[in-house]
Amino acid sequence: MTNKKSQRNRIEKRLKHAFGQVLREYRNDRGMTQETLGFEAGYHSTWISQLERGLKQPSLATVFIIAKHLGVKPDEMIKAVDKKFTSQIRIRLKKKSR
Repeated sequence: MTNKKSQRNRIEKRLKHAFGQVLREYRNDRGMTQETLGFEAGYHSTWISQLERGLKQPSLATVFIIAKHLGVKPDEMIKAVDKKFTSQIRIRLKKKSR
């Protein structure tokens, strides 16, 4: 049971990291600061920073709200996170097989 829990924790950590990378990329592509995005979306800039650094995990509602203020569809953002997450897993698997 503990092994499953630690595996889940590793996956959640990697997902948070992937979401943070995608969020930062979208925000930077739009020339927005963390402060601007936070203000427009109704979040504190510290929360945006924590999301981008993979320290916090957004709720589904947060993903939808942030996506709206970034001008992207939530499913587009989630697909980008999935792509980033999947590529991270492939990189880790390649390193282990060496």
